[in-house]
Amino acid sequence: MRDPSPVELPHVIAAAIPRCLSGDPGALGDLSWLEKPSVAARPHSGESGRYQVPSSCPDNAYRSSELGGGPRLLAVARPGRETGQTPAAHRERRRWVLAAAAAPLNPAGGPLWWDLSRAHADQPGPGGGVARGLVPSGHAHRPSLKEPETSGRSRYRSRNAGAAAMQLLRAVAGHRFPPLPLPLPRRGCSRFLPGSPAAGGRRGAAPVLAALLGLGAVLAYGERRRRGAQAAQATPVPRYPLYTREEVGRHRSPRDRVWVTHGTEVFDVTDFVELHPGGADKVLLAAGGALEPFWALYAVHSQPHVLELLREYKVGELSPEEAPPAPDAAQDPFAGDPPRHPGLRVNSQKPFNAEPPAELLAERFLTPNELFFTRNHLPVPAVDPGSYRLRVEGPGGRALSLSLAELRSRFPKHEVTATLQCAGNRRSEMSRVRPVKGLSWDIGAISTARWGGVRLRDVLLHAGFGEEREGEWHVCFEGLDADVGGAPYGASIPYGRAVSPAADVLLAYEMNGEELPRDHGFPLRVVVPGVVGARSVKWLQRVAVSPAESPSHWQQNDYKGFSPCVDWDTVDYSTAPAIQELPVQSAITHPRPGAAVPAGELTVKGYAWSGGGREVVRVDVSLDGGRTWRVARLSGERPGERPAPGRAWAWALWELEVPVAAGAELEIVCKAVDGSYNVQPDTVAPIWNLRGVLSNAWHRVRVTVTR
Repeated sequence: MRDPSPVELPHVIAAAIPRCLSGDPGALGDLSWLEKPSVAARPHSGESGRYQVPSSCPDNAYRSSELGGGPRLLAVARPGRETGQTPAAHRERRRWVLAAAAAPLNPAGGPLWWDLSRAHADQPGPGGGVARGLVPSGHAHRPSLKEPETSGRSRYRSRNAGAAAMQLLRAVAGHRFPPLPLPLPRRGCSRFLPGSPAAGGRRGAAPVLAALLGLGAVLAYGERRRRGAQAAQATPVPRYPLYTREEVGRHRSPRDRVWVTHGTEVFDVTDFVELHPGGADKVLLAAGGALEPFWALYAVHSQPHVLELLREYKVGELSPEEAPPAPDAAQDPFAGDPPRHPGLRVNSQKPFNAEPPAELLAERFLTPNELFFTRNHLPVPAVDPGSYRLRVEGPGGRALSLSLAELRSRFPKHEVTATLQCAGNRRSEMSRVRPVKGLSWDIGAISTARWGGVRLRDVLLHAGFGEEREGEWHVCFEGLDADVGGAPYGASIPYGRAVSPAADVLLAYEMNGEELPRDHGFPLRVVVPGVVGARSVKWLQRVAVSPAESPSHWQQNDYKGFSPCVDWDTVDYSTAPAIQELPVQSAITHPRPGAAVPAGELTVKGYAWSGGGREVVRVDVSLDGGRTWRVARLSGERPGERPAPGRAWAWALWELEVPVAAGAELEIVCKAVDGSYNVQPDTVAPIWNLRGVLSNAWHRVRVTVTR
């Protein structure tokens, strides 16, 4: 008979156990080939005292720096926190059936490890020797092959695992174990260590009995010997270990292993990361957390074969005590904030500010609502849509109050696709020049949506305000979000923009065809296309026509730009205008900084946008830091369709495919040019300012091309 593979050997042993128990005289004869030296043998790696594990070794093969010697075939094992290990060969994991947890026999509370390669011929003669090596998991004195010799007996290092298995089977066939004591204690027996006598039996016999019970827990072999009284007393052993979400969250990278959850199950998908059809970076977005929020974005994941594949990577279950405690709304003003997508990159929790992963920004023209960047200044208000009223006010006591139903019924619905960008987008790059004050946004404080609502122009005209007003006038907005003193968030835009039919300023109640999410202004918000996101006030409660700008802190003492020479000792906010239209902008979303990309065809992706409705007409891309350039291909919301002049409210996505040579170090750079031929500055230092706003220098990403 041919030699068994490492995967087949456990099956052979498992099938032989019931034959040996039944006294089949041919059971051992049919398995004599197990003692051939080639069976399941591998040399020790000699590195840091760790095992050289066969490539098909399962995830429950015990590996520890505490143990020395050659490879092990562990007949009783269980993946879990006690072992501190992770899957090594996901394809074969389910085929290693010799895995059981004999927790009722272990006073330490964990599984009992049956190490067949430690089988030891205590008593030579007919029937073979008694296998040894059964120890409680987590025991402080787990035996090692590097221990000193004891009792004059030699501890071998290279014994064949198949021969060791035969010793176990011979012991079973010869019934060289004491009768089963009944009743078994719930979690108790003496701690079996090599060489320790077992009460009521021959020295070394108790480990064999415990090993058989451990095997029977999974294989159901020998169950007839311990049914009855033990069934009523034994503590059930879970099939998988339990983990908390905090423990799962520690596994967020290939170095620490990549764990995810789905439902109540925990999976180690490290070995699948590079095989993911959508790319490794997409899988890593869910690392340490739940898969469901990401799977919901792509319907393909709901297919049965995807779940079947995922189950091949299961390593545990979530602890049933995982329900989070209810927040105390009386003490925490942010306790009522809505749940958020775990894929968002959080810059602050209270107030909540987060951006989508950069690698997802250019995957879709419209940003999914749950991944749209979130910029909150205060707690999210809870608004009852039934009692909501919008107040529209102006000079001379003119006032109008509108419900949501009246807004929908009195005014025609208007839709516009518009990009919103925070003034602090890419602030982190300014921080590398000199420290700045503000959230450390990467390139993701920008997103695009299809907004639906009523024109602000229509509401103002309905309230009695004319299309033109002499002098300087502004339209001020106030939100329902307020600080502890009751002061609401506020902002304003010039009156001319508010009433211009070409400006497309909306009072929006829909976002990408859905009701506004709470984080994005439910039930009503302002959307001012082409203008900094700070003016698109959320949770809108009041619109006021005024001869002065909004008195709000965020209009008067924030969101303004200054010279690099201005510091916090010399800054005077009254000398600078409030930011309205934003400058031309672009960024690289793929590849990510520090990535190793394969030689051949490299695809570079990104976004580009300019404020004021100015269309992006070109994006230049360099792979050598700006010495040579290529022109990227632009794409809009609809292929081949260009926006109306002065109304390019949405970004353009761009892409460049270029060959790259193995071993190259690339500095990828992009810069956008808009319809007025405004172009991004080449470096950050000349545009640095103490608030870190208006950061629009060339975006640079360094990558290495693998050989």
